[in-house]
Amino acid sequence: MSDHPSTFEGTPLETGENAWGDRAALHSKSLADGVISGANALRRGTFAEMIRHIAMLPEDERGDYVIEKLGDREYSAAEAVALSEREDFPRS
Repeated sequence: MSDHPSTFEGTPLETGENAWGDRAALHSKSLADGVISGANALRRGTFAEMIRHIAMLPEDERGDYVIEKLGDREYSAAEAVALSEREDFPRS
C-alpha cells in the first residue's frame, strides 16, 4: 500500500510495508468521478482513521463512501472493511 512512486525516476519503492499513517480523505462515492478533488473531502486523517470510520458505519451506508489515499489511490468501502480485518491493522 505504501509503494507509491519515489521522486527518483518515478518508480514504485516496493517496500512491502503498510502505510496506515499515510494521509487520506473520505469522500462521497457520488462525487468520486476519476481523480477526486481535495475540496470535496468529508473527513481527513490517516489512512487507518478513514478505514476505521467506514468500518464503524452501518453496513448499508458504507457503500456511499470511498477513501482517497496519498498517491491518488481510491479505496472502496469493501476494500476498507477488508483492510480493517487484517491482523496487522492498527486497532487504535
